[in-house]
Amino acid sequence: MAAEYVPPVQKGFGQLVDSLFLLVLVYCSLLAPLLLKAPEKQVDATAAKTQVSWQELGQNPTMQAQWKKLGYDREQAAPIITSKFDYEIEPVSLIVTVLVIAGYFGFVLLVSDRQYRQVIAEKFSE
Repeated sequence: MAAEYVPPVQKGFGQLVDSLFLLVLVYCSLLAPLLLKAPEKQVDATAAKTQVSWQELGQNPTMQAQWKKLGYDREQAAPIITSKFDYEIEPVSLIVTVLVIAGYFGFVLLVSDRQYRQVIAEKFSE
C-alpha cells in the first residue's frame, strides 16, 4: 500500500519571499524597456519649424488647453505631435520573450503533471 500523500505546507516567510520575488520580476519587466530603449530619433525639418500654429498641428482649443496643462507651448508640442510612433518589432527580443514564456509554461506543465500523478496514485491505488 502506498504511503498517504501529505501536501507540502508553505510557511508565511516562504509566501512573503515568493510574493516579493514576483513583485521584483514584474517591476523589472516593466522597467526594462525604459532602460533599454533606443536613442531618440532626429525630428524631421517640418516638425522643427519654430513658427507653427495649433491649427497647423491639427489641435482644437480643448487639445491646446491640455497641452498647456502639461506645460508645453506649441513649439515644444510640435515635435511630439508630428512625430509618428515607431512600432518596429525586434526579432531577438520577440524570440527571447517567446522562449521564456514557453519555457515557463513547460515547467508549470511538468511540475503539475508530477503532482497530479502523485495525487491520483494516492487516491485511486489500493
